[in-house]
Amino acid sequence: MRLTRRQFLKLFGSSTIGAAVCSAYIPQIENAFAAAAGGNPPVIWLQGAGCSGCSVSLLNTVHPKIAEVLLKVISVQYHPTLMAAAGDLAVSALDQAQAKFKGKYILILEGAIPTAEDGIFCTIAEKNGKHITLLQAVEELAPDAAALVSVGTCSAYGGIPSAKPNPTGCKSLAEVTGKTVLNIPGCPPHPDWIVGSLVHVLLFGMPQLDSHGRPIMFYGKNVHENCPNFSYFANGNFAQKLSDDKCLVQLGCKGPLSFADCPNRHWNGYVNWCIGSGTGCIACCEPGFPDNSAPFYAKLPDEFIEEKRRTI
Repeated sequence: MRLTRRQFLKLFGSSTIGAAVCSAYIPQIENAFAAAAGGNPPVIWLQGAGCSGCSVSLLNTVHPKIAEVLLKVISVQYHPTLMAAAGDLAVSALDQAQAKFKGKYILILEGAIPTAEDGIFCTIAEKNGKHITLLQAVEELAPDAAALVSVGTCSAYGGIPSAKPNPTGCKSLAEVTGKTVLNIPGCPPHPDWIVGSLVHVLLFGMPQLDSHGRPIMFYGKNVHENCPNFSYFANGNFAQKLSDDKCLVQLGCKGPLSFADCPNRHWNGYVNWCIGSGTGCIACCEPGFPDNSAPFYAKLPDEFIEEKRRTI
């Protein structure tokens, strides 16, 4: 049975009901890779200015499990957190992957790229007694990559490391390379967004993107308009304190500014999400985060809220 793009979108782009059967399609995904790619596509995963939270999120993938992702979906040639190698052995693995899979590997970046002082604020290794900066590694690896992927808001838009005053000159992958980049933002992104986006690229090519380079299948809906508390907003029933079972927009919820399928997908094994746990959305998937969302508990302008209510 061949996995069609329609089936794929229904599978990965739906709610937890669809996601829960994802593992059943692993054989079809494997077969498609074997036929189209001659094996699991090679991935070089770099980490820059960030917290490694995006890698942690990926490790929490439920359907498919992380073992299936790493062993059956992709072939991770280099990942500084997941790989057992260190030191010269790790650098050698990176060099070999670049040479062996030139023009074929997917370059994934997690974390922003410091560019001030020639990028010295983020070094990823040493070679011949000299520091290798993330900036240098990206500039060398990006031209030979089959696709560029930003995992997390820091890589996609600069994120927290690029927040004002940004003394290290942190920039996104797209800003540094000037190339088309598949952005999978979030602080961190949901594991389904990462796995689903990668599988789409490998099986069907680049997914349809919005104006910020995000896959529409995951980031095409406004959080506020799909929130279970939206009826409270429409009727002017606003929470007075966090965890009130009413609209949280007066307490700083940035859902009206955010686009992601969190209301339907939920997190931590599809159990809960920010607003479901009684706090507001902080728009972590949006360009300009965190500056444009801060302070997190400061409400949006009254004129903006009223305009939103008038358009319901």
